Amino acid sequence: MAAALLVTGLSGPHSATDLALFGYALLGAGGLALVARRRAPVPVLTVTGLCAVGYHAAGFDVPAVAYLFAVYAAVRAGHRTITVVASVTMLAALPLAALASGLHDTGEAFAQARGALELAWLVAAGAAGEAVRQAERRAEEAERTREEIARRRADEERLHIARELHDSLTHQISIIKVQAEVAVHVARRRGEKVPESLLAIQEAGREATRELRATLQALRDDDTTPPRGLDHVPELVERARSIGLDATLTIEGQRDDVPAAVSRTVYRIVQESLTNIARHAAAATASVRIDCRPDALAIRIDDDGKATPDTAPVPGVGLLGMRERVTALGGCLRAEPRSEGGFTVEAELPVGQTS
Repeated sequence: MAAALLVTGLSGPHSATDLALFGYALLGAGGLALVARRRAPVPVLTVTGLCAVGYHAAGFDVPAVAYLFAVYAAVRAGHRTITVVASVTMLAALPLAALASGLHDTGEAFAQARGALELAWLVAAGAAGEAVRQAERRAEEAERTREEIARRRADEERLHIARELHDSLTHQISIIKVQAEVAVHVARRRGEKVPESLLAIQEAGREATRELRATLQALRDDDTTPPRGLDHVPELVERARSIGLDATLTIEGQRDDVPAAVSRTVYRIVQESLTNIARHAAAATASVRIDCRPDALAIRIDDDGKATPDTAPVPGVGLLGMRERVTALGGCLRAEPRSEGGFTVEAELPVGQTS
């Protein structure tokens, strides 16, 4: 546009006064201002209008085409009232600018102004901007409607999953918990020592009930955050000790403002790792280390179990679930046998932009 205006100004009639250079600068500036028409439509409308008035006052008989594009951009952005006021001002200012150039009488000045900013083109530019604005708004509403439909279907699916989990798991877990509690109660009434494994089953039943309730609550309401997180990791380590595993926990650094998603993932990684150690590793000791850094949170769980570098681990559902959680948060996970024997799980989760 700047090039077109300059070429038109050079090829058309204009005064050879000292204002010619100023007029050329205004022609170029009016076209270049359109670069910012999407980010700042109103300032661009003002700049192009002032440039058009300025180069007409300098004696250049060049149509205000850049201003028409600015009108289109401003109306498309929704600034209709400001555009109407600016256009009325332009229709009044252009004849005055042509008179100020000293090259035309009153009739010629009004004719030049009418040619520079034809009313029909001005209306067409505004109408085109409004038509595009309406089309974009309808497209946004259609997209929002699709998102609402998808969200409603997701909510319905979550409720269906919640019902299925409730029907299939709640009853069985309740039976396990009740039977364990009855066995513990009977043993204590008889004055017998309650086996540690039975106490572990009792506690696991209670924990499973709490976890299932939290999961069902999260499925029924996606905005509800499950309660288990970084602050509950010590309970996991203490529970591992109760079943005979020599487990230790080390937390370094400040753990303030840890995002909820990261906190939940840390809990799940430690929970799954300790569960795998208890079930499969045949380990005597396990160590959990959590390092809270300014930009990331690192977790490492080691055991002295039977895994060796020669035995390739078979990824189970738990390990795949951990990897999916970590990847979803933009982190990385490493799970493999240690060179000195045993198994290690390492994860690093970014905490800067996670919500």
